[in-house]
Amino acid sequence: MSKFAKKKDGEIPAVSTASLPDIVFMLLFFFMTVTVMKDSSLKVVNILPNASEIKKLEKKDRVIYIYVGKPNKEYEKVFGTEPKIQLNDKFSSPSEVGDYILMERAKKSQELQNVLTTALKVDKNASMGIISDIKQELRKVNALKVNYTTYEGDAFRNL
Repeated sequence: MSKFAKKKDGEIPAVSTASLPDIVFMLLFFFMTVTVMKDSSLKVVNILPNASEIKKLEKKDRVIYIYVGKPNKEYEKVFGTEPKIQLNDKFSSPSEVGDYILMERAKKSQELQNVLTTALKVDKNASMGIISDIKQELRKVNALKVNYTTYEGDAFRNL
């Protein structure tokens, strides 16, 4: 008789599930930190024009977006088909642009307030009159750094 018992051949040891909650929480925290929430939903048709000389904005946290275009199909009945200005998630008039820029500037840290860029995402079929009104309001609040967002391509295709 032997003092030690023999191991039974063919038995597979049970899988330890002790570390599974740790793995699940690590994945949860990872996706919580890398997920970017959508700022606003686009309520205007925004087909951007083409341009040949473009430069990419490096730091997106220093940009305030203003969208201009005709309202989407679901908003056409209420707002018509003329180009409208969208600030965040609502339609606005050109006179509200200055207050919007000041409000967005106040949300940023003190260091970023002087280096903010206003990006105009304007539909290529929008009239220049509404853009001129926006630029006048931007001058009033001293938001002189303006960027026109475009696609890279042949500018003659815009005609």
